[in-house]
Amino acid sequence: MKVLGINGSPHAKGNTWLALDTVAETLAEQGIGMEIVHVGNAPVRGCLACGACARNRDGRCVQNDIVNDLLPRMREADALVLGSPVYYAGIAGTMKSFCDRAFYVASANGGWFAGKVGASVVAMRRAGGSAAFAGLNYYLGISHMVVPGSSYWNLLHGRTPLEGEGDGEGLQTMRNLARSIAWLLKLREAGCDIPLPEFDSSVRTNFIR
Repeated sequence: MKVLGINGSPHAKGNTWLALDTVAETLAEQGIGMEIVHVGNAPVRGCLACGACARNRDGRCVQNDIVNDLLPRMREADALVLGSPVYYAGIAGTMKSFCDRAFYVASANGGWFAGKVGASVVAMRRAGGSAAFAGLNYYLGISHMVVPGSSYWNLLHGRTPLEGEGDGEGLQTMRNLARSIAWLLKLREAGCDIPLPEFDSSVRTNFIR
């Protein structure tokens, strides 16, 4: 079983990393490996809405950057854990651009993430965490992913790098999240012969005439 954590913070070893690393350490206790990749300091442009990924069906974005580098690894992973700091009560810009493009390519090329486990974690100084957490979860829900819960929303408080080490409840939440992820992955492995449901083909309705 492979878990891929995506660190959307500009800081490689800040509080977002701490949240992801706490999940990784707890998964390791369950015999599950998790790799953390850092995208938050990469030059990632937003989606151009060109539709090329849907037309070409080659599993790539026309903007050749870290998104294309990581898409095969995201597709191969059994679970994804998205991590972002809070910027103005929302997802950090680079992480937002990364997710917009990666999840759209995955959807346009056959729904790669359907049935996988997906979770998100957020680091913030004071407020806005719930909004950023919800924003990350939107990508998971629309991709037919299975989202585990925890003992609280997956938020870690801290401003300076690793200040989140003082947030006992936040770290506990990350550990409990990891245990839920491990449980779901083991259930998924045990039921691997059960195919995914057949979903309706896409219908796009515009209500504004």
